[in-house]
Amino acid sequence: MAAAAAAAPSDEMKCVNAIRVFCADVVQKANSGHPGAPMGCAPMAHVLWSKIMSYNPANPKWFNRDRFILSNGHACALLYTMLHVSGYDLSLDDLKSFRQIGAVTAGHPENEMHPAIEATTGPLGQGISQGVGMAMAAKHLGARFNKDGFPMVDNKIFVICGDGCLQEGVSGEASSLAGHLGLNNLIVLYDDNKITIDGSTDLSFTEDVGARYAAYGWNVLEVADGDTDIAGIEAAVRAAQAETERPTIIKIRTSIGFGSSKAGSESAHGAPLGADVLAETKRNLGCDPEKSFYISDETRSNFTSRAAAGAAAEAEWNALMARYAEAYPAEAAELQRRIRGELPAGIVEKLPVYTAADKADATRNLSGVALNALAEAMPELVGGSADLTPSNKTLLKVSGDFQKATPEGRYFRFGVREHAMAAVCNGMVAYGAVVPYAGTFLNFIGYAAGAVRVSAISGFRVIYVGTHDSIALGEDGPTHQPIEIMLMLRGMPNMHVYRPADGNEVSAAYASMLAHPHTPAVIALTRQNLPHLATSSIANGLKGGYTAFDTAPDSADAPALVIAATGSEVSMGMDAAKALAAAGAGRVQVASLLCTDIFETQDAEYIASVLPHGVPVISVEAASTLGWERFAHSSMGLDRFGLSGPGPAVYKALGMTSDALVAKAQALLARLGGAAAPLLPVHTRL
Repeated sequence: MAAAAAAAPSDEMKCVNAIRVFCADVVQKANSGHPGAPMGCAPMAHVLWSKIMSYNPANPKWFNRDRFILSNGHACALLYTMLHVSGYDLSLDDLKSFRQIGAVTAGHPENEMHPAIEATTGPLGQGISQGVGMAMAAKHLGARFNKDGFPMVDNKIFVICGDGCLQEGVSGEASSLAGHLGLNNLIVLYDDNKITIDGSTDLSFTEDVGARYAAYGWNVLEVADGDTDIAGIEAAVRAAQAETERPTIIKIRTSIGFGSSKAGSESAHGAPLGADVLAETKRNLGCDPEKSFYISDETRSNFTSRAAAGAAAEAEWNALMARYAEAYPAEAAELQRRIRGELPAGIVEKLPVYTAADKADATRNLSGVALNALAEAMPELVGGSADLTPSNKTLLKVSGDFQKATPEGRYFRFGVREHAMAAVCNGMVAYGAVVPYAGTFLNFIGYAAGAVRVSAISGFRVIYVGTHDSIALGEDGPTHQPIEIMLMLRGMPNMHVYRPADGNEVSAAYASMLAHPHTPAVIALTRQNLPHLATSSIANGLKGGYTAFDTAPDSADAPALVIAATGSEVSMGMDAAKALAAAGAGRVQVASLLCTDIFETQDAEYIASVLPHGVPVISVEAASTLGWERFAHSSMGLDRFGLSGPGPAVYKALGMTSDALVAKAQALLARLGGAAAPLLPVHTRL
């Protein structure tokens, strides 16, 4: 190591070494972070940012730019450094504020913090999986809009990832799908430094990664010396760019913390080098130990010149768009609208509406009707299912499948890959110009939870279609019956959870999803048939909750009880309300709380009209009762796992019946003894 570093570095190595020590300075100043991976990956970043990628710092969102994802997000000092030296609006002060409150240079890349950060990464494996989604979106859009002489979408997706990313199962799921689809626009640079937090990867990870990716159907290239062989890295990347049939992974052998006395050791991974080691490292790499955060003009020019080329490329693309608009005006208008993120006019009017006279149906079927109604008028709507198409009712009638030979297709066969499906959809949103949905059983959103959480953090509108939403699915038993999933999802910030009670509420849920472009959503849908409600409407559903039934709608008296319910339990609540009124309980109302988060955003007067002050409220939902204390004084639900048997029998065996609800409501009224019910948290929060 010392002997290699002692040789006079070439001009390019001077540039690389400057990036290395700058990244180490960033981490040292914060006294927190990961210096080793940025130092090891600096040659890759140098090649990509100074020689390969097309980008324009003056317009970070230029649509046909190459996309870059740092999947091993702990190495983000490298990403921030490259943005800074390339001329993006990321100042030296931003770098000096690394990992501090209010800084755009967060401890892991967050897409909401800076327009040049393409994806939120940090949970390992999510970045490379989002890269697959980006590549899929690019392939689809290119097939839809490119014409002879008009390559409107022809960019590449570049990813740097590490050992940890390739150990996480989500990356394997996504990479398998990428190989099947032949995504030759995806290029992954694998930082093969053989170190994780615990130490050498020999402790737990001795597989042949190249052989695995070859089996996935990828083009596998190798660079034996990723520390100093800049020409070798460049040659491999250019070979990947020339690949026409497969995604490429380049296995690049590097030394974590290259140049320091901690090189090749886990001690270079997750802590600053320390002042003495950093000074020594600078001397080893031919840099001045007295200078911190130093980038010479010569080094900076390597990247700013590439940025200038990117600006010229954008100008050429804009001129091409103008000619495209003349030759293909309809396609150009649609592409430009979709890039802007504007939905077609009149979308909500395309959604179906129902009356109480319409035939009862499963909300999963009604969801399929709504999806297809939207797809007719909304060409950016794309999606699929995790091998549950017939069960999820997610198939689009207006389009065939997205496959290697038919990338114009709008329906994705994700296979049994729930986690990758969600991560891939995140990548599609990050790429832009598409609105993705993803279907699975509601219970198996638990498999996808890591990527679903990234949807919420990133502000990505991914529509998650979760069918078989309760114990009513019956015979498949506890492993398939969601009990705690609604609680988990409702507890997630920036996540809307809809559990519709009928067809109008299904349509309202989709209308609401489209109205919230920066919030992902889960729609929980039944397998069993539900009646259409006389009072439901898209307008009512858009409020998140409303009074769905009243035993004495013309009465001036305050209700004696409100039953708050969702989904299949709304009709159960109506049956119970009738029985309670007949037994002398007085006026009973049923509130359908389609989406509790949206309901809580309504004004205080409206919330009090649905859940009046002082009126006892009992909730009923075939799921965990936790969380309902915000809306109810008593709750009926399930705080245990389900049972295997016919759906109606399971409901009865677990006490989820209208008779049981009546008894529980009567017990609540008796406990209060006619006194006003305590104020609910949903009121006090306002």
